[in-house]
Amino acid sequence: MEQVKFKIEGMTCHHCVMAVTNRLAKTPGVKVDEVQIGSAVIHHDPAVATIDQIEEAIADEGYTAFPA
Repeated sequence: MEQVKFKIEGMTCHHCVMAVTNRLAKTPGVKVDEVQIGSAVIHHDPAVATIDQIEEAIADEGYTAFPA
């Protein structure tokens, strides 16, 4: 498992944090360490969940993410 920190644009409240946390928790190969307004720290198995797939999962919730 590799650790990655993401910067996430568009998050403004606790609801945003919960939406991203729940979506990442449902993503195979991803373990959520911490989500805060504007960022997330996760561990992922690159063979199961690529950075692009993780960014897409966050985008599904309406936010823009990229590795910090």
